[in-house]
Amino acid sequence: MDNKKLHEGIREDLLEKILNNTYKLHEKIPKELDLAEQYGVSRPTVRQAIQSLVNEGYLERIKRSGTFVRQKKINQEFTHMIRSYEDEIQQKGLHPVTKIISFTKENASQDVAHNLNINENDKVFKLTRLRYAGNEPVVLVTTYFPYKGFEKLENVDFVHRSLYKELESLGYPVVSIQRKLEVIKADELSGVMLNIPINDPVFYFHSVGSTVDATPVEYSVSWYRGDVNSFVFNINIT
Repeated sequence: MDNKKLHEGIREDLLEKILNNTYKLHEKIPKELDLAEQYGVSRPTVRQAIQSLVNEGYLERIKRSGTFVRQKKINQEFTHMIRSYEDEIQQKGLHPVTKIISFTKENASQDVAHNLNINENDKVFKLTRLRYAGNEPVVLVTTYFPYKGFEKLENVDFVHRSLYKELESLGYPVVSIQRKLEVIKADELSGVMLNIPINDPVFYFHSVGSTVDATPVEYSVSWYRGDVNSFVFNINIT
């Protein structure tokens, strides 16, 4: 068996042990020397197999400590396409779950009014959802959308219904989104909701979704866990 097939076979065996919890999340795997002896191969062959799993996000090397099983990140692609959270998570073979934290009406703040291009104190819906991939909370998102013209959405069950699909059904399909990304520290609320320590890094998005005539119909602020999410950006030369 050539070296390529050797390291691929070791990679597959290590991955199976990660997926079946032989090597548990955050647990240190055996040293390269021990694995080389176990598989009857050279250390460079083991190193290749481990590096493949590091590149794929299953393992993490920590200097002077060793190699540990890590939480494989969800490669979020909404930065360059418009797709519902449910569709994106399902496309990755994961099970999306939505928990409604609150769904209320309130007067638009100056910030919300500016982003929705309405008057301050106009009535808006405020929808806060905690969204999961399987059993892991992934993102806490608060979404604002106008009340006037969208009154029918008051009784929609957003646990099972997509906001974008509901907006489209009313004749307001979101066709463009402007997003702003910051990296901030989790506060008490986002930390508790996302099950992460306060001050852990989170990706903080401001998003404004607009219709074909550039009318903003959705303004969202989202806290994405830094330890389980990564983001894809496609850039073309124009």
